[in-house]
Amino acid sequence: MSSHRSAPGDSPLGTTPTIADRYAAVRARIDAAALAAGRDPEEVQLLVATKTQDAAAVRAVVAAGATLIGENRVQELVAKAPDLADLVAAGSVRVHMIGHLQRNKVNQVLATATGVESVDSLALAEALASRCAREGRTLDVMVQVNVSGEGSKAGVGPDGAAHLSRQVAALEGLRLTGFMTIGANSPDTALVRAGFERLRRIRDEVLASGAPGTGEARELSMGMSGDLEAAIAEGATIVRVGTAVFGARAVTAAVD
Repeated sequence: MSSHRSAPGDSPLGTTPTIADRYAAVRARIDAAALAAGRDPEEVQLLVATKTQDAAAVRAVVAAGATLIGENRVQELVAKAPDLADLVAAGSVRVHMIGHLQRNKVNQVLATATGVESVDSLALAEALASRCAREGRTLDVMVQVNVSGEGSKAGVGPDGAAHLSRQVAALEGLRLTGFMTIGANSPDTALVRAGFERLRRIRDEVLASGAPGTGEARELSMGMSGDLEAAIAEGATIVRVGTAVFGARAVTAAVD
């Protein structure tokens, strides 16, 4: 009679995996991918993307070990903020804005977010910096780069990314911590990986420039549920995963 040996993230036979189970399974994938790439798993953070998830689900994933979450939509960030305020205040979790951000929503985002990964223009960066300067705070930001060139994706083009990052880094009130991208929507792993490689080369160019404020721009936020292994192989320091942690979204909830 054979026996079942549990793997990280497994649930008892016949039961539905919990958020904690799925979180552990994703973390195990990250660790395995890092080791396969000859990297220390501790170099790769797991950002849990909480799009369409309610505050109870977010609290459950924090209880499972998550220390970094990301919101795509301003309205969701604002709606969940009161129920998560104690966790943020205690330093149990950091909240990043990872979706497109309009300048007129900056004040709403800064009331809760501890970082913005989707800076794609100087105008947005200046709006964030102005508010931060008034409040006497420093905000961690990343420049979003559209490495695939797909029209459905936000971000500055690769050719303009280094220039924009130097402009952002020079603004008082902002700390440039790195770069973010969404991989190409393609089954061609080599194509997806080439995009991630491009972002790494942009990061390395900016770090090597020695431009004011760019010395901490080491983060590479890239890779999601379907392509995190390719991203980690190319140097990702943050991977953004939602579906693999929470399960498939309801059809009605997934519509933007």
